[in-house]
Amino acid sequence: MSGSPVKRQRMESALEQLKQFTTVVADTGDFHAIDEYKPQDATTNPSLILAAAQMPAYEGLLDEAIAYGKKLGGSQEEQIKNAMDKLFVLFGAEILKKVPGRVSTEVDARLSFDKDAMVARARRLIELYQEAGISKDQVLIKLSSTWEGIQAGKELEEQHGIHCNMTLLFSFAQAVACAEAGVTLISPFVGRILDWHVANTDKKAYEPLEDPGVKSVTKIYNYYKKFGYKTIVMGASFRNTGEIKALAGCDFLTISPKLLGELLKDNSKLAPMLSAKAAQASDLEKVHLDEKAFRWLHNEDQMAVEKLSDGIRKFAADAVKLERVLMVSAPGLESGRAGTSPGDSGVRLLWQPGHADSGAARVPKAFPGTCHTLPSPSLGTHVRRRERKVARSPVPEAGGA
Repeated sequence: MSGSPVKRQRMESALEQLKQFTTVVADTGDFHAIDEYKPQDATTNPSLILAAAQMPAYEGLLDEAIAYGKKLGGSQEEQIKNAMDKLFVLFGAEILKKVPGRVSTEVDARLSFDKDAMVARARRLIELYQEAGISKDQVLIKLSSTWEGIQAGKELEEQHGIHCNMTLLFSFAQAVACAEAGVTLISPFVGRILDWHVANTDKKAYEPLEDPGVKSVTKIYNYYKKFGYKTIVMGASFRNTGEIKALAGCDFLTISPKLLGELLKDNSKLAPMLSAKAAQASDLEKVHLDEKAFRWLHNEDQMAVEKLSDGIRKFAADAVKLERVLMVSAPGLESGRAGTSPGDSGVRLLWQPGHADSGAARVPKAFPGTCHTLPSPSLGTHVRRRERKVARSPVPEAGGA
């Protein structure tokens, strides 16, 4: 005979408790986890696509993307750009065979200050998905949360019915602008905000509820719920489980495999810390931001200015690495300089309550002369057959970190 409901509740892990009131998103480089753990959604990004594309299991997708770029012809830049777009969509299409929900696909971070270019690239990605028989409602387009990126998201949502996931979000100004733009989802970062404060202030340790990243996401969540915005808040980038527990109740939380493992082993009682009802009692006042007000308010936040620019630079470096892989993998594209292409870093799998979670992998640095490192265990396996000069060094996990 099974135990009482009360006893079963006490035995639940913190992770299972969290899933009862928050949709959990897990970062992982193991695509097989999609089969094993049955996630609801997934988000792709160039770093893990780079790693996976160099593994034997995914070599066929890389070859198909290169063949597509060559088929369309044009300059080397155009062929690389088209191959990159195709590669992202091929991975997304494969993932959508395994998940019932949506996949996120990134627009090149190097376009972060060009609204029209971001809109055009997003529409092209959706066009490729539709050519593959995939509805635009199954796709989220990821954009950097610059003013231009936010306005691109607004145009895509309103004029083209394309759903957007706004990333690299560090300031309240960014969150307000995204809410007013009516985008589908935002990814406010937690851990990177903490990192900045630890590095730039005298205080080196914080209790979870005093963590500056936790306080930032809490404020954004309360603001959205108090004023009825439908945009989903997905807290991202965590450094410890205390931060996660302090944001229990947030719409979505994206959590690294390491911290998922810790939560799975943690049997302490977990209660929601955020709720739409409690948000109504907050003393926040509604704000309207035009471009001038946005730029001023965002500029007043030194941390957000530095972390946004740093994130764009790192994500752009990921795109360069992917271009390099395509060039060294395709004899006809080995010379010349590639053009713009999608960029970011990390694959996230999104679970609904009741599903299991997975671990993650790491990847060594692929090419010298670039400033961002990548996650996965076997980077270089495929490329070493085509290019011998591959630097190797351990790196931190990517994604929301």
